[in-house]
Amino acid sequence: MVKLTIDGTEVEVPAGSTVIQACEQVGIEIPRFCYHERLEIAGTCRMCLVEISPGPPKPQASCAMPVAENMVVKTDTPMIKKAREGVMEFLLANHPLDCPICDQGGECDLQDQAMAYGRGSSRFHEHKRAVKDKYMGPLVKTQMTRCIHCTRCIRFMEDVAGVPELGAVNRGGHMEVTTYIEKALTSELSGNIIDLCPVGALTSKPYAFTARPWELKHTESIDVMDAVGSNIRLDSRGPQVVRVLPRLNEDVNEEWISDKTRFACDGLKLQRLDRPMVRKGGKLQEATWQEAFDAIVERTRGLPGEKIAAIAGDLADCEAMMALKDLMDKLGSPHTDCRQDGAHLDASIRAGYLFNTTIAGIEQADYCLLIGSNPRHEAPIINARLRKRYLAGGFHVASVGPEVELTYPVEELGNDSTILEKSLGSNTAIVEALKKAERPMIIIGQGALKREDGAQLLALVRQLAEKYGVVKDGWNGFNVLHTAAARVGGLDLGFVPGEKGRDVRNILRGTLDIEIEVVYLLGADEIDMSRLGRAFVIYQGHHGDKGAHRADVILPGAAYTEKDATYVNTEGRVQQTQMAIFPPGQAKEDWKIVRALSEAMGRKLPYDTLEQLRARMVKLAPHFAKVGEVAQAAWGAFGAKGSLKANSFDPAIENFYMTDPISRVSPTMAECSAKLWKKGGTPDKTGKKRAA
Repeated sequence: MVKLTIDGTEVEVPAGSTVIQACEQVGIEIPRFCYHERLEIAGTCRMCLVEISPGPPKPQASCAMPVAENMVVKTDTPMIKKAREGVMEFLLANHPLDCPICDQGGECDLQDQAMAYGRGSSRFHEHKRAVKDKYMGPLVKTQMTRCIHCTRCIRFMEDVAGVPELGAVNRGGHMEVTTYIEKALTSELSGNIIDLCPVGALTSKPYAFTARPWELKHTESIDVMDAVGSNIRLDSRGPQVVRVLPRLNEDVNEEWISDKTRFACDGLKLQRLDRPMVRKGGKLQEATWQEAFDAIVERTRGLPGEKIAAIAGDLADCEAMMALKDLMDKLGSPHTDCRQDGAHLDASIRAGYLFNTTIAGIEQADYCLLIGSNPRHEAPIINARLRKRYLAGGFHVASVGPEVELTYPVEELGNDSTILEKSLGSNTAIVEALKKAERPMIIIGQGALKREDGAQLLALVRQLAEKYGVVKDGWNGFNVLHTAAARVGGLDLGFVPGEKGRDVRNILRGTLDIEIEVVYLLGADEIDMSRLGRAFVIYQGHHGDKGAHRADVILPGAAYTEKDATYVNTEGRVQQTQMAIFPPGQAKEDWKIVRALSEAMGRKLPYDTLEQLRARMVKLAPHFAKVGEVAQAAWGAFGAKGSLKANSFDPAIENFYMTDPISRVSPTMAECSAKLWKKGGTPDKTGKKRAA
């Protein structure tokens, strides 16, 4: 620890801290533009000037000055006031007077600090310089004349995103931030530079000229576009969510979100299911809730439970799955499954399907083995955390599976599952690396688990983890990386086949054999609808996607922005969304629909309020009471015995920008898919639209 004095107050801070960090520790706010605590220090804006003694008799940049023993810092003196006014005067010398029409208005650091530290007048009367706007793709809108050269965007793309596509050319008054050659940014995290930009040089292209910040209602919530559970803020105006921004959570997403999380929200208002529908004469027709329930009751009357099945989709919330599971139990049906991609996950041992290291725990690992996983597309936030660990040094990453283009060096070991079998019995490169590492971690993706031998592969990886110190006292490096927000919650609640129950594969097989006559799809759109045969299909969801087109009865539900709901992320952290807007039309919260249907079917569920339902969830799985926490899971045996097939791994995600009903109808995601994605899972470097 280092002792120093700041504005007459003696403080102790860790050695290696900067003066600006020390000032923050005692509650003194230092103005800044270029400095950001998660980026490398640049020291370019000079706004954070302070007086330091002993030292030269002139202001010093506090962001680039390390603390020293017995240092005396003064942050509010006439010299500092004059210096900050001078810096602000220089920054505004070329800045255009765009405030009335700038999208950053009301949220602009330059605006705020000009009010707090500016002179109120300028001595510059020369013409302001103009800079040509740059093309950065369908997400980021540029007005480069406003740029103050803080270089935050450049450092983010280099350090955090790991895709160094931005840089500065020329010097002095001719300096410009650019992509060098005109192209779209290909990082899945590129939207974060909009938040980082302290002026209006980089703004959201889809959100441009939509609303002013003071018009919006802010609601804290959770993202469901992947299984990370990023903490977000929903900004809504009237009946629409117009913007999604990140919310700080050091243990999950820090302060970043993926582009799909940020920009897919425009799909929330398109192709919505807003009233019940019943198929009559081969066509879906509008109906009342009572007519929809009557159609279901009529079709299921006298039908044994063995003929009814339920499949939960990737966006289903825990309350809805709990209610549907209870209804299926009352109907006598053991056929329930939340693994619509067919992943062979064992729900009996919780540690067998969690990201046990935790997302923040990645920073303690020193070796990572990826198995059938591409974190960059399956979980960009986790991929950013892996890159952060790589930049800290002493971290090696290897991969078994398809070749991946990640944002850090990866040792490709081959796309053959037998590599893992050999490692269990002989001294391979994997074994040597695991033995050498103090805290090794394994990440197994859904591309590996949805294979036919996924259960055997899961058991084999567990044995590798146990044999070579991946799982030991004080450290659990066995991790399953999920892609579906609903998956862990469904497994926690037992939304899997009961005794003699069928999984998704066998439910679909049963519909063709007429052994399953009724299928309840709770937002399940990722299955092959053509395999449902002549089954009577009940679809409950919020978008007119694949499931709705196949349905015989449609029950309109609420999207994640329209309900108070519980989700469990890939590391087992229980989190809750908050209702930002009301569901459209006659759509209802999902658990309420199931509860009302149960009464119509004469199988009334024993809860009438959300609190009672959540109490039922806590009784079944006590960790649901610990919202925001990760409950440690006990280790045990899981997976199935047997040998692996010598097959390659397929990618878990075919198109990063279109993975669920919301993103598939989003115009912004459609444009990203056309311009940034090419078949095979690698971003299109040109940023140009591919020929058909």
